[in-house]
Amino acid sequence: QVQLVESGGGLVQPGGSLRLSCAASGRTFSSYAMGWFRQAPGKEREFVATITWSGANTYYADSVKGRFTISRDNAENMVYLQMNNLKPEDTAVYYCAAGAYTTQPYEYDYWGQGTQVTVSS
Repeated sequence: QVQLVESGGGLVQPGGSLRLSCAASGRTFSSYAMGWFRQAPGKEREFVATITWSGANTYYADSVKGRFTISRDNAENMVYLQMNNLKPEDTAVYYCAAGAYTTQPYEYDYWGQGTQVTVSS
């Protein structure tokens, strides 16, 4: 079992930055790939970024490539999403998830409760 709790969301102006954190509990955390997804009102949940269990490999959605960075600290059971040059279209609830190294949400076994990110002037 892995429990996930996101934090770090908030209101930011376009062009600003936020760093999301995901705290994991459970002894098997380091054996899972981790992903970040987001869901805007009226839209389906979409993939943002994923990282392998070791942190050696990452993959991003085209919409965030070059602006967002996913990282993890297995010693601290933490996953991060650094978001720079934020745009209004990045506004959504952001979720972290533990599972396979994939873009498909159904391949992830555990999910956090989400944190709201709002990009607006």
